Amino acid sequence: MKVIAVVGMPGSGKGEFSTVAQELGIPVVVMGDVIRAEVSNQGLPPTDESMGIVARKLREQYGMAAIAHVCVPTIQRQREKVILVDGVRGDAEVTEFSQAFPEFSLISIEAPFETRFARLSERGRSDDLMNISELIARDERECSFGLGKAMGLASVRIDNNGTREEFRDKVREYLTRMREGA
Repeated sequence: MKVIAVVGMPGSGKGEFSTVAQELGIPVVVMGDVIRAEVSNQGLPPTDESMGIVARKLREQYGMAAIAHVCVPTIQRQREKVILVDGVRGDAEVTEFSQAFPEFSLISIEAPFETRFARLSERGRSDDLMNISELIARDERECSFGLGKAMGLASVRIDNNGTREEFRDKVREYLTRMREGA
């Protein structure tokens, strides 16, 4: 089984990458769903602040690879040849996945700050941001988990600074190659 994970700053296009994978029939495990479920279990509002508090608390209690560790059994239950993991946030998670899956690869999705802010402002999720200072704070929080280090470990980089369709074409091409080589 090939496990492909995507990493990138908030609003870079990880979700769009996952959507294309799903359209191609590739199962997607979303790491943020683990955090969203815990936010819900704790009765907290589904806001960016709550997500950050819970993510930090899980990592403080169980280590920096806590979210990846929870996702490994879910990935192992999949029966497809290629599985996508959406939302790696740190280098400890990359290590966890690399040890669990011999055919693990990491893709960094990259987009300019202004582009990411525009996307997050328009997306419509409850944990989205309303102003630039919130994105700066979120970027800092994500980097405190090792996001920048994880992005540096990626073997593939995909720029997402054009149109949505241009990005979707790049993703489709990449995933098709990966699936054919599986």
